[in-house]
Amino acid sequence: MTTTAVSQHQTKWWSGGKSPFNVEYGKLMMWYFLMSDSFTFGAFLISYGTIRFSQNYWPSPSYVFNTFPGAGEANLPLAFVSLMTFILIMSSVTMVLAVHEGHHGNKSGVVKWMAWTIVGGLCFLSCQAWEWHHLITGHHAVLVDPATNKIEEWGQSMRHNPWGPAVENMTYHGEKVTRPGPVAFGGYFFGITGFHGFHVFSGVIINVIMLIMAQTGVFERRGHYLMIEKAGLYWHFVDLVWVFVFLCFYLI
Repeated sequence: MTTTAVSQHQTKWWSGGKSPFNVEYGKLMMWYFLMSDSFTFGAFLISYGTIRFSQNYWPSPSYVFNTFPGAGEANLPLAFVSLMTFILIMSSVTMVLAVHEGHHGNKSGVVKWMAWTIVGGLCFLSCQAWEWHHLITGHHAVLVDPATNKIEEWGQSMRHNPWGPAVENMTYHGEKVTRPGPVAFGGYFFGITGFHGFHVFSGVIINVIMLIMAQTGVFERRGHYLMIEKAGLYWHFVDLVWVFVFLCFYLI
């Protein structure tokens, strides 16, 4: 029997002294995913901006988002969403601390800060759920038929927008009456904030998995906490996207 030695030619795609992608494969793929996801959010926000500035009238954020849990009828424009933003930013800080502890191989530190990150994510989702519930179940007097002065009580939905222009010299049970507002407002608001909320929820699930793996010593046995860093990239992306959502819906 004769044995024939076959030499395989290996192509070197990079022949320089240092690879241009001096980064771990999984982290590079996460960056690719975040880049593609940013295109999706960007398309949504550009579409929203196009419709928003093509309308003659658009609801004022200071009027739509002026409530706060437990504050009754107090007029507190943007106070609640500012709290939501603060919570999400602080959760990003705790994630940075978790990644920092991972770089030093400190299991207890990683577990502690990952737990706080999860708490921050859950608090943000709870706040968003309250905001949605308040908008959907609200009762706002809307003049639906000027010919007969027919008034209905609407909440914000995908089909109804009660945040139209105010009707002069008309009240309903002591509340000022408005005309129907642009229907697109509800679709874009619930669509984009819901899409972002799904990302936050997904991030919380990922962080819970990372917490369990850290607690059970999986990363210690591997000798590194690189997965915590990858989860951190996703969480920081979610926080960054919220800044643009906050700007488009709540400030402009």
